Amino acid sequence: MIALIPARGGSKGLSGKNIKLLNGKPLIAYTIEAALKANSILAVYVSTDCAETAAIARKHGALVPALRPAYLATDSALAIDLYQFMLLEWEKEGLYVENFMVLQPTSPLRKVKHIEEAIALFYEKKADSVISYTPEAHPISWHKYISEALTFEPIFDDKLANRQSLKKSYYPNGSIYIFKKNLIQQNQYFSEKSFAYLMDRKYSVDIDYQDDFDYAAFLLSKQTEL
Repeated sequence: MIALIPARGGSKGLSGKNIKLLNGKPLIAYTIEAALKANSILAVYVSTDCAETAAIARKHGALVPALRPAYLATDSALAIDLYQFMLLEWEKEGLYVENFMVLQPTSPLRKVKHIEEAIALFYEKKADSVISYTPEAHPISWHKYISEALTFEPIFDDKLANRQSLKKSYYPNGSIYIFKKNLIQQNQYFSEKSFAYLMDRKYSVDIDYQDDFDYAAFLLSKQTEL
């Protein structure tokens, strides 16, 4: 299995977050090191448009090809476009990738065991994709749109019920994605052969803003194992 770590240089929520020091180590280093320690991972690639990020990624053992084209590093660029681009780049290198894993650098609490278990699930299920999910704390039926006038706009049909009586829902935690090449070539993430790899909420922090970063730093300070 090939691992791809997408690490765009720009971030509106938290400037330079991928290389920002988290408890003394660049954020991206946590993901690179976990991937390199996973026995099922054959190679770890970082795709970035930032020379500084590229240098740090190489220092920590990742393979970094030429900097990502500018059109794949904009706010409007789609992740799937990058995946399709990388499949073509790997093919140019003579590396014919049938399946690959995407590990976001913004999920530093992901452990080696999670990577290994997700890969095992992918092969066991003969899956087209495996994506990590975590339990939602509150029922999604409680969610609303809020108008500019601060009034409520329904997303779902209103239904009064206690949380305990509603079916548990899950959301993607951004940590692990595994795809078959042909699924990505079809511009899809899901098929009837897609499965969820479930992760505990304590491993599911996805860093977008400073408060996420601070929370991850706190949780990491409480952990001793990789």
